[in-house]
Amino acid sequence: MTLHLQEITPGNLEAALAVRVHPRQEHAVAPVVKSLAEAYVHPAGVAWPRLVVDGDRPVGFLMAALDIDWYEDGTVRRSALWRLNIAAGEQGRGYGRFAVDSVAAEVRRRGGTELYVTWHPGPDGPEEFYLRLGFRKNGEKSGEQTVGVLALERPI
Repeated sequence: MTLHLQEITPGNLEAALAVRVHPRQEHAVAPVVKSLAEAYVHPAGVAWPRLVVDGDRPVGFLMAALDIDWYEDGTVRRSALWRLNIAAGEQGRGYGRFAVDSVAAEVRRRGGTELYVTWHPGPDGPEEFYLRLGFRKNGEKSGEQTVGVLALERPI
């Protein structure tokens, strides 16, 4: 595997839009088109959308929010994995782990020590995936979604 992330550009936009999760997961994560629309309408630098690519084959999409105001009052700043969409036929091959590790590395590079994520609870949700990667529920909710946090070690 030659996994890497690509910025979303006019040249790979269609590939990004073609990433679709398994139909039974569609209720738990927004489609890529909604994520890109949200990235566009937020102030510059809030969203960090990337295509997950294996060689030259798109296999997923992620979007992070890096060092943002978590609450509207500006009292808490956090970095979070905002969206993770791994294509239905590509799941179970380590692409999701690579995506989370990539976001964690970017957060560390920017001086962060925690990575947050929210997930839709339920049988087709990604809770077990995130818990296996070391995220821990912190007791918060974001709407109906569970909030998890991963402690990041600072690079040496």
